[in-house]
Amino acid sequence: MNRTRTTRARTNRTYDRFGGSAAAGRSGVPRRSGGRGNRQPAQGEFALPKTVTPALPAVESFAALAMPAPLLTTLGQEGVTVPFPIQAATLPNSLAGRDVLGRGRTGSGKTLAFGLAVLARTAGRRAEPRRPLALVLVPTRELAQQVTDALAPYARSVHLRLATVVGGMSIGRQAGALRAGAEVVVATPGRLKDLIDRGDCRLADVAITVLDEADQMTDMGFMPQVTALLDQVRPEGQRMLFSATLDRNVDLLVRRYLTDPVVHSVDPSAGAVTTMEHHVLHVHDADKHRTTTEIAARDGRVIMFLDTKHAVDRLTEHLLNSGVRAAALHGGRSQPQRTRTLAQFKDGHVTVLVATNVAARGIHVDSLDLVVNVDPPSDHKDYLHRGGRTARAGESGSVVTLVTPAQRRGMTRLMASAGITPHITPVRSGEAELSRITGAQAPSGVPVVITAPVVERTRRTSSTSRNRRGRSGQGRPVDAGVRRGARRRPGNESAA
Repeated sequence: MNRTRTTRARTNRTYDRFGGSAAAGRSGVPRRSGGRGNRQPAQGEFALPKTVTPALPAVESFAALAMPAPLLTTLGQEGVTVPFPIQAATLPNSLAGRDVLGRGRTGSGKTLAFGLAVLARTAGRRAEPRRPLALVLVPTRELAQQVTDALAPYARSVHLRLATVVGGMSIGRQAGALRAGAEVVVATPGRLKDLIDRGDCRLADVAITVLDEADQMTDMGFMPQVTALLDQVRPEGQRMLFSATLDRNVDLLVRRYLTDPVVHSVDPSAGAVTTMEHHVLHVHDADKHRTTTEIAARDGRVIMFLDTKHAVDRLTEHLLNSGVRAAALHGGRSQPQRTRTLAQFKDGHVTVLVATNVAARGIHVDSLDLVVNVDPPSDHKDYLHRGGRTARAGESGSVVTLVTPAQRRGMTRLMASAGITPHITPVRSGEAELSRITGAQAPSGVPVVITAPVVERTRRTSSTSRNRRGRSGQGRPVDAGVRRGARRRPGNESAA
């Protein structure tokens, strides 16, 4: 770690709160009406550092940014015409090489906010084998894949190679991609550390580092791995830290690794989004299961969150037997299974995604208007991130939490910590009020089976190639994708 950089970062700071006048002035974006700019920090948020060097003002269009022409062309081709607030505020500064500390809720456009800067500043350079030039660290496989998918067309336009490095997939293939040369690596900390330990990756050439959803990485116990990785990148390089929430858990990262950062908090947390409604439905213990089933049978898609993998599997099986097209998503499923389930949910083949907190971040589904907490979350951050699956990018949506009598007091405290005043309604299954709020209806009762999509097998060209595959390869679908023995162990919900 560069001692001069650290000392300068620590001494050049005074502090302000989220939404204070200094934060609004730095971003160059006027406060929105409705008093959002005066929101008090939620429980656990730390005081943000003020920017010492004045920030560049926000822009109103991508054309006003100093980006390569192919990136601007691709933005138009992808239908991205007007920058979201966090993009308008951060890109002028990140393109100029400034460190950035940004908060924007999931769905606010954070990926392009840092991704366009990474690609623009890396364009024209070529990575040596095993030595990437830019690094994006994320907490989960799903988020890594989402970031890669979002940036892929822009990377192609400027001839940059992306590599995704995550657990649950073939480490040999990922090592091969790094050996071939990749300018930008999107990685979870655990798998990247494994590849470095094997000698398949070196970070000494990384000049731009992004931490996305940094608070979740610290919550999941990745702090030692994250700091060890950050200590290996170029100490004078650019650092960007983005998250939907910034709390005291990331204070160490900010103090130690960001120099004179431009601070932006231009988008409200999930609890302050005016297009999102929050409902707490008081249910009786004996009626909760039936109430959940009727909500799941609604017209339209819904994500239902439960606490444990076992509970997710049981509810999914019950819904399928009741005639609801449901699928489970949790850490006990292999990565190909999880990827397939998400694809089926996004294309409407599955209408109910029953999930643990593994789905609370890094999953974007267009036009998802309902999230249901069948089991109330354990803290306000989990609530905000679960709710962040709906009402994304200006759309509207509702977050519904089913609360039994024994859970009411804890839910009241959680909502207060999140800064939310919910609509509280006693409901019973079959009632009109439940249907009005959630679209609940009686299920068909006709069991359904969700089949995996047909995958065309690769053509076997000779008996020699068949013999090389060995018996273990016979009958395996080509999308299995997980090396034998590399499956994630059940019970390790946060493994990446």
